[in-house]
This record gives sequence, structure tokens and C-alpha cells, in this order.
Amino acid sequence: MIVVTDNSSIILNPIGIVRSGVESPGEVPITGKPAEVEVFSQYSQALLRIEANSHLWLLLWFHQAERNKLTKVPARVNPFLPEYGVFGLRAPHRPNPIALSLVHLDSVEGNILKVSGLDAIDGTPVLDIKSYYEQDIVFSPKTPYISAFDPIMRRNIFFKEALAHHQEACPELYLAVRMAMVADEYMGHLNTPDLTLTVIGSACLADTLQGLSRARLANPPRFRYEKSKAVNQSIWQRSGQRLTLTARQKLNAESYQNLSDEDLFIIELTKHEEEGAEIDA
Repeated sequence: MIVVTDNSSIILNPIGIVRSGVESPGEVPITGKPAEVEVFSQYSQALLRIEANSHLWLLLWFHQAERNKLTKVPARVNPFLPEYGVFGLRAPHRPNPIALSLVHLDSVEGNILKVSGLDAIDGTPVLDIKSYYEQDIVFSPKTPYISAFDPIMRRNIFFKEALAHHQEACPELYLAVRMAMVADEYMGHLNTPDLTLTVIGSACLADTLQGLSRARLANPPRFRYEKSKAVNQSIWQRSGQRLTLTARQKLNAESYQNLSDEDLFIIELTKHEEEGAEIDA
């Protein structure tokens, strides 16, 4: 039982517990990891047909979090970022350390949910489980620019987002992740109304880059796609700058992960006329 007391009292009875094998919060990957959620037997009926869902929201109680924090620099992601109020972040340390974690439901074995992408330590109390609905989607939300300082962490975050959108770890997905990382370095936040994107190449490349940039076809028009079997290219434009990334050759997924930017791409950063930046709807 978790008792929260302030001006009023709230009594929360956990419905389950996390089994992740991770003991320290600092060891939990930002992108989460495979884990199990053990749902207590008295709540087993609440799992009826839960396997109809591919993704679940888990409401957790971060029992080791500090509760006296109102502001926070997201230093684990990037120590050079500014300070934010904790209500504008997903920081674990907050007055009421209720965590919201989106996980993929891999399988159900009795009262055990096997999930992936869970960012919680072993023994974390589970307060509730809710299904992910189509109505939860906001394709192009306004968000703060919190880019990971470590390139490996940044790549892992982009990969998780890419896979959630494209749903297949094909070679073009890995190529798109690398293109997004270069664009993030040169152009900054990829999900802003003034950044336009043109993709020339495979449908998988275009689909993944659209998901990573959240670029819509209208309102405002930010995305354009030209199918090509001869070239894989992305063109990013903002504030008088044009970044063109052209893949030198078609490679396998491993090469897209391990080669340097210079080995993968012809990188061209040029100035352009403002009038040509907008994409026609």
C-alpha cells in the first residue's frame, strides 16, 4: 500500500510489480529494456484479452525517487541543457513520483506480462495498466529540444522512435536514423514548423524519416517524397540553410550502424533563398 498525504489522503494499492533485473535507477537505459510485469493474482481477471494490444501504458511508482525536486537539468541526457520545471519533463524526481512508461507487449504468460522498452528498476510498484489507443497519437507535437549529448544514446533514442513508427528494422531504417542524427547535429530540432524535408529514395527511408521529423504534408507543409531506386537522399531546409545528405551506396544494416558519417554520406551544407524553402501543399 502506498499512502500519499497532503491536504487530503490518497491510498494507492499496487496491482503488480516490475521484474527487470536492474537494481539502480542510474543503470536503466533511457530507451528502456525488456522486462516482466507481474500482476498480482487478485487482479488476474483485469488481464482478460489484454493480448489484443500491442502497446501498453504503465503507471508506476518510482519509490526511490526524490520528492523535493521542482526543477531539474536533464543532465543524464545532456548536462549542457537548461533547467526545466519537473512538470515540463519526464524526470523521475518530482513531488509525486508517478511514472508513465509506454511499453511493447511481447507476450502474456498467465499473470506475467513480458514487455520491452520499460525504464524501471526491479521491484518498482505498478499502479495501473492502460492500453495504448489510436487517440493517443499526436503526430507532430510541440516539445522542448532535449537532444542527447552522447551520440550512442542519441542513436538509441532515434532508433526506438524509428522502430515505433516504421515497425520494421530494415536497412533503410538504420540509414534514416543516421540521416536524422546528422540533421539533428547541423539543423537542430527536427520537429519544428520551419524545418522542411524532402526525401528521394525508397519508401522505407521516406516513411522512417517522416516519423523521426514529424513532418506533415500540410498544416504546415513540411514533407515531400520522390520515389527513386537510384539514390537515397534527404534534403533539410531551414532559415536560409539547406543540408543535403546523399547516401554513397546501398549497404546493409550493420554498415549503416558502424561506418562514419563521411563514409556513409556526401554532406552538403549550403545557403538557399528563403522563397524556395517552403514545400507546396
